[in-house]
Amino acid sequence: MLSERHVLEFPGGYTRTTGPVIGRFLTELRDARLVGVRTAAGRTLVPPLEYDPDSGEPVTNEWVDVGPAGTVEAVTWVDEPREQHPLDRPFAWALIKLDGADTALVHAVEGDPKTLKKGTRVRPRWRTERTGSITDIECFVPEVTSIVSRIRTEYVVRPGQAVDRFLQKIADGVFLGGYCATCDKVYVPYRLACPQCGNRIAEEREVADTGTVTTYAINNLPDPRAPEVPFVSAYVMLDGADVPFIALVVPVNAIRQGLRVKAVWADELSPSMSSVKWFSPLEEES
Repeated sequence: MLSERHVLEFPGGYTRTTGPVIGRFLTELRDARLVGVRTAAGRTLVPPLEYDPDSGEPVTNEWVDVGPAGTVEAVTWVDEPREQHPLDRPFAWALIKLDGADTALVHAVEGDPKTLKKGTRVRPRWRTERTGSITDIECFVPEVTSIVSRIRTEYVVRPGQAVDRFLQKIADGVFLGGYCATCDKVYVPYRLACPQCGNRIAEEREVADTGTVTTYAINNLPDPRAPEVPFVSAYVMLDGADVPFIALVVPVNAIRQGLRVKAVWADELSPSMSSVKWFSPLEEES
């Protein structure tokens, strides 16, 4: 088929008068202000129109300051901007209702497609050099709703006599409990007083590093002590003890109530619970 390419161009630019309504709006934009015009029915139009779109009547000469913040009412994302688009990076076209306005305007919004949605609060980013055009607003950007603060605190913890004794035995690869003769119970970790009767515990008991899972929880948030995510936090009743204590259990797919487990010790032991890496199923359970 025959075809021929034509170009329509105004070399000096196409000039038109703005009139008192649009001209006022653009003049305010040049001065980094946003305004709307009031209709006879009391609605505020932004961007302003010369006639009420509902009644067709001329708008009043009453101007209202609006914004500068507004709320996104609808959004569509542009992953690959074209040459004529206002931004050279991914952005969204959005309908934005400025505070104090009854209608919405269309403009570019810079943000994260995962969080930019209906209801997002945005504010204009003004260009340094303004000429009286809607492009005097480079784009809108979301309001700051959260900040990330780096927090690091150093402090020293001094264990009491009971915890110190317990950790010293951990350095030897031993779980130490305290035996209450009155209640006939062994408590792990070791303690100096019975939590049930309140009597002083005078006898130490070493218990096995094997035990039984009594209850557990599967965790999906990272923890520096866990080798992987998800991981299991479980209460383990050590053989020879009468109360369970919390520990990591690996692997997660083996966990169940009643699972028999054994402590996996670190290669180098120290008076710290990091000496116990985690608990794993006994060979007869694996």
